[in-house]
Amino acid sequence: MYEAYWQLDEKPFANTPDARFFYFSRQHEEALTRLLYAITEDKGAMLLTGDYGCGKTLLSRTLLEHLDPERHDMALLPHPNLGPVEFLQEVLFQFGYEASDGANKADLLHLLNDCLRENDARERRTIILVDEAQQVTDKDTLEEFRLLLNFQHSRRFLVTLLLLGQPELHRTLEELPQLVQRLAVRYHLGPLEPDEAHAYLQHRLRTAGAREEIFTSGAENLIVEASEGVPRCINNLADMALLVGYGQRAPVVDEDIVRRVAADMQV
Repeated sequence: MYEAYWQLDEKPFANTPDARFFYFSRQHEEALTRLLYAITEDKGAMLLTGDYGCGKTLLSRTLLEHLDPERHDMALLPHPNLGPVEFLQEVLFQFGYEASDGANKADLLHLLNDCLRENDARERRTIILVDEAQQVTDKDTLEEFRLLLNFQHSRRFLVTLLLLGQPELHRTLEELPQLVQRLAVRYHLGPLEPDEAHAYLQHRLRTAGAREEIFTSGAENLIVEASEGVPRCINNLADMALLVGYGQRAPVVDEDIVRRVAADMQV
């Protein structure tokens, strides 16, 4: 709606996992490095937690951009609250394997074993990425996560399990210490530092095609302060500020506009 008015090619602050808008803060770069390390060095499993809205999902999509599709095969589960059989069926489906009607868990595990060993023979790494893993409530499914790491041979694990979730995932995993012990790589993603929040704003504007300054420095300062450095909150505030500025036919987004938006959003 407001893109033409602000001379933008697209909306800069949409809360969608578009890897083009990924900003490499110090924390995000470290998290991506550890994800890639877990995969390339065959570490078996990694746990990545992060506060709500701090960019875990976008990070997972950015990870895909760094993996050679000829050398990696990934199953991405964004809605993982499944029973163990459903979980295995979904993983196999994403790897291009379809179990026969009436297949039981043992059949699915045999099929998964075939899939993993075929990838290994072709020197392709197999990755299972579970996003929003704190949503998994079935203890049998959590146990299935652990059992996946039993697929290995003398040289390495045949699968890399990446668990991404909010901090409460730690409490969920407390009930399965055998899995926790196998999480060889861990990281926690927090809010952006103030300097990075400013850079994040500018990065997204430039990516969306901004040709001139749209936000005053005071407006940016208010967004950074009100959002407390949480990328999703920055997006919400900045997006609405652009809309209000457009509605007022303002020449720039200033502090008054951001104050009004922040009051409306109660932040």
